[in-house]
Amino acid sequence: MLAAIFVGLVALEHVYILVLEMFMWTTPRARKAFGTTREEAEATKSLAANQGLYNGFLAAGLVWGLFHPNDQTGQSIELFFLICVLVAALFGGATAKRSIWLVQGLPALIALIFVLVQ
Repeated sequence: MLAAIFVGLVALEHVYILVLEMFMWTTPRARKAFGTTREEAEATKSLAANQGLYNGFLAAGLVWGLFHPNDQTGQSIELFFLICVLVAALFGGATAKRSIWLVQGLPALIALIFVLVQ
């Protein structure tokens, strides 16, 4: 049960990131979250939308794993997508903002651990 809760939370986080990047990129909320100026946000709007789409794919994969009718297959899908989230967080934290390790990486790591021990 804890594994499913944490996988669901990671999926929800990535849906939220999708919304920020695809639909709210130039708003004060998104600019504050990503540390961009109004000018930077306007100039990178299409790049952010692309990033948001990829975050949506991560969320979709996690939800697919949660609701897959075969538990073993669902667990394998969850593991794959959690590892993808973790790798993305490690890369993002190393190349963009270190807070990504905590905000995205830590929840993914916790979910991964729970999925592995279930």
